[in-house]
Amino acid sequence: MIKVGLGYDVHKFAENRKLILGGVEIPYEKGLLGHSDADVLLHAIADALLGALALGDIGMHFPDTDDKFKNMDSMLLLKKVYDIVKTKGYHIGNIDSIIICEKPKLMNHILKMCDNIANCLETSINNISVKATTTETLGFEGRKEGIAAQAIVLLKRK
Repeated sequence: MIKVGLGYDVHKFAENRKLILGGVEIPYEKGLLGHSDADVLLHAIADALLGALALGDIGMHFPDTDDKFKNMDSMLLLKKVYDIVKTKGYHIGNIDSIIICEKPKLMNHILKMCDNIANCLETSINNISVKATTTETLGFEGRKEGIAAQAIVLLKRK
């Protein structure tokens, strides 16, 4: 049996924060605002994993009202979500994702993001796709106010 899940996340830029995407610290003048490290890519993937199994979203499992999740490393959050997926008897088929931002340019960081995600989710890097695009200066991403990410996940029954 296979299951498919879709995830989406968005965070606005903030001063005095690190920019973390796919578990990679990206050199940039601003980071993203969030209760955790605000890694929009990993949050979108986590939501897709939970959605595939009809288990809600990361806000249900890691509420931003709980201080124990404050400044949490999103790679750890993703690992915890994947542990839930494994207990339900599923593993990664493949993941396709996209980061939407005008700046910074991400091409030189994509491979490391894929490697981080593959290692975290105990799968081959060949099962992980991360892409980046702009909005041609349209919308909040185009105005450089923040970053969005989308992910779709295929899970397979073990």
